[in-house]
Amino acid sequence: MKKVFKIIISLVVIAFVFIWPLYVFIYHPAKIEKLNNKKLEEWKGIIQLWDFPRVDSKTGSRYGWIQDKIRKFERENPGVFIELVPLDWKKGTNKLEVALKTGNLPDIAPIGTEYIYMNESTLVPLDEYFTKDEIKEFKFLAMNAVTKDEQMWGVPFMMTTYSMFLNVELFKQRGVELPLDGNWTYEEFVEKMKALTWDDNGNGDLDYFGFVSPIKPDFYNLWGIILSDGAEIVNDRGEYTFYGEKAISGLQKVVDLKQKYNATPEEFGLYDENEAWNLFFNQKKVAAYPTGSWAAKTLLDKYQSGEGFEYVVANYPIGDRRLPISLNNSVSAYGIFKQEDKGKLDMCVKFLKFITKDNHQKELERLGVFPVKSTIEDIFANDPNMKKIEDCLSYTIQLPRHKEWNEIDRILQNQIRLAIIGEKTAEEAIEEARSQVMQISGGGR
Repeated sequence: MKKVFKIIISLVVIAFVFIWPLYVFIYHPAKIEKLNNKKLEEWKGIIQLWDFPRVDSKTGSRYGWIQDKIRKFERENPGVFIELVPLDWKKGTNKLEVALKTGNLPDIAPIGTEYIYMNESTLVPLDEYFTKDEIKEFKFLAMNAVTKDEQMWGVPFMMTTYSMFLNVELFKQRGVELPLDGNWTYEEFVEKMKALTWDDNGNGDLDYFGFVSPIKPDFYNLWGIILSDGAEIVNDRGEYTFYGEKAISGLQKVVDLKQKYNATPEEFGLYDENEAWNLFFNQKKVAAYPTGSWAAKTLLDKYQSGEGFEYVVANYPIGDRRLPISLNNSVSAYGIFKQEDKGKLDMCVKFLKFITKDNHQKELERLGVFPVKSTIEDIFANDPNMKKIEDCLSYTIQLPRHKEWNEIDRILQNQIRLAIIGEKTAEEAIEEARSQVMQISGGGR
C-alpha cells in the first residue's frame, strides 16, 4: 500500500514539474494578475436607459425585446442593473429635449442619429470603443446615420422605413387591380383611390375610403408623396430649400386626394395616428395606409388569427422624381450621454455591443424591423411583404441634418395639415413654412 502511495505522489510531482512551465507560459503571472484585476475593477451599479415602445410579436409587450436583452445582460454581469424608463411616441421627443436643456439626462437613449445631439458636450464619441472590424460589420446606411465629422456618435441596432400597406380584400371587392410589382404612378394611384371610395349603404355618406394618414411631427407617413416631385427639405450645405414649384406640387398632390378627388375621410388632416390606424386596421374602412415596417407583423398575425385581412405592401406613388421615395429616420441607434465614471462608460458600451450581437439581431424579426449588420442573413426570406419593404430602404431619404430640425418639423407638419383641411392653399402653406423657418434659423442653416 505504501508503495502504491509513493508511486502516486511521484507521478503528481513529475506532472507538476512538466505542466507548470507550460501553464506559466500560457497564463503568465502578469496575465493572471490582469484578469484578476479586471474582475475586481469591473463597474457595478445602475445604468438608466430611456427607450420608445416597439411591439414584440412574441410576447405582445411593447418593450419585450429590449427587456429580454436587459435580463440576459444583467445575468451575465452580476451587480449591473439596467433601469428601463419608457418613453411614449407622443411626448418622448419633448422629454428628451427638456432633459438636454436641464441636464437631467439618462445614461443611454435612442438618439444616436439625431443631429442636435452629435457633439462632445452631449454624447460620447464611440470610435475608440469599436475596432475597424466591428465597424465593418454594420451596413453603410446604418453607420452613415450615426456619423458626423468622421466620428461615431451612436450604436445602430435596427432599421425600418415607410411603405404603403394595401387591404387586398377591399381591392378585390371593388374589382380594382393591385399595383403591378408594387409600383404605380401618382395618376394610377389616384384612379385606384377614387374607385376604392364609396357609399356602401346608399345613404349618401361615404363608408369606405381609398386613403388616410396621420399628420404630426415625428410622423413621416405622407412625405413619400410630398417629396415625389423632387423637392428637398435641406440641401447638402444645410440650407432650408423646401419651397418653390416642386415643394408646392408635392403638397398639392396630398391636398388633392381630399379636396379634389374626395378619396379620403372628411377628417383627413385632423386624425392622429391612433384614429387613422384604427380606421385602416380595426374598422377595415381604408384601402391604402402608409406606415412603418412594424405594421407588417401586426397585420400578418391578425390575419392568421382569422380576425384581420389579407394585405400587400407597395411603394409610394411615383411623381416627377421618377422613383418611389420615402422620408424617415430609418436607422435607430442608441447614444451614450457624457459619463464621468470611466467604468460606467465601459459598461454602457458593453451593453450596446451586447444588444447588437448577431443572435440578437436575428431576433429583430419579432419587431418587424431589419438588422443593421451586413453579416446577418435574410431574416425575412419567407415573407415577401417584408422583402418588399426591405427593398424600399434603398429609396429612403434620411431626415435632414439641421440643428433646428425638430422645430422645422413642427412648422412643416402644421402647415401641411392646414393645407389639407382647406384653411390654406398649398402655395400659402409652403411660403408660410418658409417664412417661419427663416425666422428661427437665421437664413435656413
